[in-house]
Amino acid sequence: MNRFIVSSGWVFLASIVLVLVFMPFDASLSERAQGLPGRVVGFNSAITDLGTFRWMLYSSGLVIIIAFIAGKVYRNTTYVGKLRTGYRLFLYFFLTIASAGILVHLLKFLIGRARPELFSELGAFSLTPFAGQWSYESFPSGHSTAIGALCGALAMLTPRLRPVFLLLALIIGISRVIVGAHYPSDVAAGLLLGVWTAMAFAFIFARYNWLFRFDDKGWPQPKSVFTAKTADRVQ
Repeated sequence: MNRFIVSSGWVFLASIVLVLVFMPFDASLSERAQGLPGRVVGFNSAITDLGTFRWMLYSSGLVIIIAFIAGKVYRNTTYVGKLRTGYRLFLYFFLTIASAGILVHLLKFLIGRARPELFSELGAFSLTPFAGQWSYESFPSGHSTAIGALCGALAMLTPRLRPVFLLLALIIGISRVIVGAHYPSDVAAGLLLGVWTAMAFAFIFARYNWLFRFDDKGWPQPKSVFTAKTADRVQ
């Protein structure tokens, strides 16, 4: 738990630093991003909805999650083990993505930052708390939070592919700026919120020895990592 508090503190600090770094340049970076060549904007418009909670829970994103779970379940030798692993993986993904969705929409409602489309009228730092309208729900980015949660969960479960998943999350996050839906600081906050949620549930699951175990430094690692190390020692 102490490790989780320290890690959460670092994520929170990183969020503040990134938001403060990007905010002075939000307007100019957003304007330049939207002014990129049409093909670039078109490509990002095509991929940006891969960061929606709806896509992850009800569409092809769910298929990807199920395929990932199936691959992990297949490695179990017993029927009970397959059921247990499948259930825990599904629960980990569901709790991570759903909790990230609740948190980001709550923050959107409480903060009420105007989106880039209202820049000429209100500027980049207009806040209207409790507005409950799409135009005033820029911070944090919901798409970035969703893809951060999904890729964060995949990264926690597959350490060797962490750079790939985190790069994918970053690409989807940047697309939100290019299509004019968010400022860079919105994206930075959203990505970190999503990754933090995945990390938090990894700590919780590790406490119950579900999917994860704590290593010598108190960090949650997938059980498969420990199994592989044991096998290497036997050989």
